[in-house]
Amino acid sequence: MKASTFLSAVAFASCAVAHTIFVQLTAGGKTYDVQYAIRDPSYDGPQTDVTSSNLACNGPPNPTQPSAKIIDVTAGSNVTAVWRHTLTSGANDVMDAGHKGPVMAYMKKVADATKDSGVGAGWFKIMEQGYNNGVWGTDTVINNAGKQIITIPDCLEDGQYLLRAEMIALHGARSVNGAQLYMECAQINVTGGKGAQKPTTYSIPGIYKSSDPGLLINIYPMKGEYTIPGPRPFICT
Repeated sequence: MKASTFLSAVAFASCAVAHTIFVQLTAGGKTYDVQYAIRDPSYDGPQTDVTSSNLACNGPPNPTQPSAKIIDVTAGSNVTAVWRHTLTSGANDVMDAGHKGPVMAYMKKVADATKDSGVGAGWFKIMEQGYNNGVWGTDTVINNAGKQIITIPDCLEDGQYLLRAEMIALHGARSVNGAQLYMECAQINVTGGKGAQKPTTYSIPGIYKSSDPGLLINIYPMKGEYTIPGPRPFICT
């Protein structure tokens, strides 16, 4: 076997098992325990079918565990989604560095965050980071010890929401359904919001198509601008 082929095979094998999970949320200066108010699976694998209902808050083949907890969050504040390779990994084990792609966050207003499945209408994007000057959103999270900084819009209505954090790995995205999507939903209660605006909302599944240029792409090498999939983020005006 040629050295280049061998190294490529090793790299692929490493990437195949180096997945990730959104395991903790930091809000109001407190980092909550692993799985506290987050519907986490025990397995760190991706979703690849963008038409599946499991795209909302994860699910089979990664069955998630329910949580009866809700975290209070102040509108206008920053929260941090903490990502780890597994539920027991440390800050130096976030995700394989070869998993390069965008990072996003969505919210959905719900009557009961502990019971709403997340599937269907009501979602709006609140942050995204794609590719800029050779740096991917996933690079930023990995280099920041797994911390994804998310600002909760201050113009939202108070109430319970699902907060969906997402990272997409594009190392296999040169073929249809080759992109690896990682997501979990945290259960939050937003207070202090101005209630001045209602964002345009979208359905999950429904926000992505397998043919989207941000999901069907060869990033080796990355050429030109990258188009982040999904709607543009909601911004208070």
